[in-house]
Amino acid sequence: MKKLKYLILLFLVGFVAACNFTEEIHISNNGSGKLAINFDGNELMEMMSSLDSLKQDEAIDSTIVFKALLKEKSDSISKLPLEEQEKLRKLEPFSLHMVMKPEEQVMKFELFSEFNDISEVKDAFNSFQNASALSPPPGSNTSQAPPMGSSNPATEVNYNFTGNKFSRTTRIIDQELFEKSIDSMASAEMFLSSSKYTFKYHFPRRIKNVNVEGATFSMDGKTMIYEVSFLDMMKTPEKMDLQIELED
Repeated sequence: MKKLKYLILLFLVGFVAACNFTEEIHISNNGSGKLAINFDGNELMEMMSSLDSLKQDEAIDSTIVFKALLKEKSDSISKLPLEEQEKLRKLEPFSLHMVMKPEEQVMKFELFSEFNDISEVKDAFNSFQNASALSPPPGSNTSQAPPMGSSNPATEVNYNFTGNKFSRTTRIIDQELFEKSIDSMASAEMFLSSSKYTFKYHFPRRIKNVNVEGATFSMDGKTMIYEVSFLDMMKTPEKMDLQIELED
């Protein structure tokens, strides 16, 4: 739990510095695969090394399996309001791998879930935000946490892969909360202006068509890479809807 608290603190701090995320999906012929959110925090680690309150001396290479963690903490969780319990249950399919090497100024983490059908997996980015409900960082002011750190997401992402067609669609599930999050994000825009969010999707067959401009492809045509502004993704999430058609 100590490592989890520290990770959440890093995540919240990460939004006051440039941050780059990669949403990566591998899909096999039978529709099974892996979805992951990857974060490279080397730049953040370098910044933290100069701050005594956040300096980390211990190297960490560990994996948190949320299904096991939720089972271990089931007694405590059962005492929470039903709404909070439901948020935590959404983490159950995910595991979190964290690597920190202070001497080398390396910090990387990967939140991932393996699936039999990608429709089983919901928005990994929002799922990670729900992790803050497990235990807010000591001394943190949750009322002033960045909007993207909220455990109540205003949007929902769904994935589907049927036949030759893959889709990633976003819908706003709480318009009022969404508008508030956009307003409160204004103070962080200067820090987040250079941040990127990259979609990297691997398919079992060559890609025939995509609905967005600016995407690039691997030499074998089976991988699509699409990079967008992190701020654009947060402000206009519906524009990040992806429709991908594969060859027969």
